[in-house]
Amino acid sequence: MLVGLGALGAALFLLPLVGLLGVTPWSRLGDLAVDDVVLDALRLSLITSLAAAALATVLGVPLAWVLSRVAFPGRGLLRAIVTLPMVLPPVVGGAALLFALGRRGVLGEPLADATGLVLPFSTWGVIIANTFVAMPFLVVTVEGALSSVDRRREHAAAVLGASPLTVFRRVTLPMIAPSLRAGVVLAWARALGEFGATITFAGNLQGRTQTLPLAVFVSLEADRDAAIAISLLMVVLSVSVLTALRGRWWTAGTGR
Repeated sequence: MLVGLGALGAALFLLPLVGLLGVTPWSRLGDLAVDDVVLDALRLSLITSLAAAALATVLGVPLAWVLSRVAFPGRGLLRAIVTLPMVLPPVVGGAALLFALGRRGVLGEPLADATGLVLPFSTWGVIIANTFVAMPFLVVTVEGALSSVDRRREHAAAVLGASPLTVFRRVTLPMIAPSLRAGVVLAWARALGEFGATITFAGNLQGRTQTLPLAVFVSLEADRDAAIAISLLMVVLSVSVLTALRGRWWTAGTGR
C-alpha cells in the first residue's frame, strides 16, 4: 500500500513534466533558445537569483543564529514574521514591498529623495523581491541546523579564549555546512522561480525586470512554443543544479 501511495505521489510530479516534454517543439527548440527574449530573461534570472541567494545568505544566516541562540521578548512573533513569505501569496508580498519601498512608499520615498534610487521597475527591485520570498527558506533550514548541533564544541572553543565571532566562523559554520548549502540552494531555486512578487513590485520590462517566469507568462499569450521552450529551460537548469548538489548534501549528512 505504501509503495502504491508513493507511486501516486511521484506521479503527481512526473506527469506535468511528461506533459511538458510531450508538447515541446523539438524542431524549433534551437531557434527558440537563442531568441533575444529568452536570452535576456535567462541572463537576468541568473543574475538576480544568484544575487538574491547571496543577499539571503549574508542577512539570513545571522538572523537564523539570532532566532536560534538569543532569547528575547517577541522572538516567536519575529520568527512568524520571517517565515510569513513562505505562506503569503507572492502578489500580496509584492504589494507590501511596493507600499514600503515604492516611489511613494514609507521608506521608498525618503530613499528616493535622498539617493535617487527607485527600486520598483529596476533590476534591484527584482533582487529585493526575490530575496523577500527566498530568504525564509534559508533561515528555516539554518535555524533548524543550529538548534540541533552539539554545542559542547562551541563551549570548548569559548573556554579556550575564542571570540564569539571566531567560534561562529571556525566551529559553528563547519558543523552546519551541509544545511547551509541546502538552505542557499533552496533560496536560489525559490528566487529563480519567483513570479508574483516580482511582477507586482518590479514590473515586467524586457532586459530589466523580465525574468524567465515572467517571460513564460507573456509568451503563453503571444507564442506558446516559446513559453514551452522557456519552461523546459527552467526545468533543465533547476533539476541539473539540484541533482548535482543533492549528492553532496547526502554524503555530508551521512558521513560517507
